[in-house]
Amino acid sequence: MKNNILKFSMVFLFGSLFFTNVVCKKEEPPKLDTTKKTDNPTINFVKQGEVYFQDKNKNLIRKVDVEIAESDETRHRGLMFRDKMNEEQGMLFIFPIEEEQGFYMKNTILPLDIIFINKNKQIIKIYKNTTPFSEKTLPSGKPTLYVVEVNAGYTDKYNIKEGDFIDWRKQ
Repeated sequence: MKNNILKFSMVFLFGSLFFTNVVCKKEEPPKLDTTKKTDNPTINFVKQGEVYFQDKNKNLIRKVDVEIAESDETRHRGLMFRDKMNEEQGMLFIFPIEEEQGFYMKNTILPLDIIFINKNKQIIKIYKNTTPFSEKTLPSGKPTLYVVEVNAGYTDKYNIKEGDFIDWRKQ
């Protein structure tokens, strides 16, 4: 009796494998051609506000037009996939609470200066000429409420430094 159960189990097992591999076999999906280069569509800048860089005495240094990222989705996407940005353009990130932040350059084509700002609108940390596509986290080191991203070299060109201030307004 045990011998018959064993034989039946073996026939059933092989039959199931045959049915699965031969009868139910689906065609494989076409493979993607990874050798083709596809361009992402250009993401156009849309002015949503202005950021004013100010020295320690609150004298105006420079103004930039900004897109504003204040939702989780827009803060996460940031300037990813942008292939161009004028010198007087950037992005202002607004967070719901002041806390330490960390940014990276994943999927970011342009080198940037990343500027961390506290609730008093004082610049507390600047990362200059960040590396495109880098996944290395750039920490604020201190609680941050705002972050501004501008083209690499902007902070050196206009002598914007830690301890300076910003002000901003929505359009």
